[in-house]
Amino acid sequence: MSRRNKILVPEARRALDDLKAQVAGTMKSEDAKFETAREVGVPLKKGYNGNLTTREAGKVGGRLGGSMVRELVKMAQENLRKQ
Repeated sequence: MSRRNKILVPEARRALDDLKAQVAGTMKSEDAKFETAREVGVPLKKGYNGNLTTREAGKVGGRLGGSMVRELVKMAQENLRKQ
C-alpha cells in the first residue's frame, strides 16, 4: 500500500523541493532520488521501478527523508537560538 504525505501548507512545496535538492546535492529536486539511489547502490531508473524490493525503495526514501528532517530540525534550532 503506497502512502502519500500531504503538505499541510501547499505554498511550501517549492521550498521543500529546494531543500530536497540541497540535501541530495543536486540542482533539481527531481534528480534527488536518483542521486540518493546511486549513493546507496539501488538500481533506480526513470519510469517503472516495480522490480525494486521494499528494502531498496526504503533505503532511498528513508535516507532522503531523514536528511530533510535533520536539516529542518537544524533550521528550527537556529531560529530558536536567534529569539
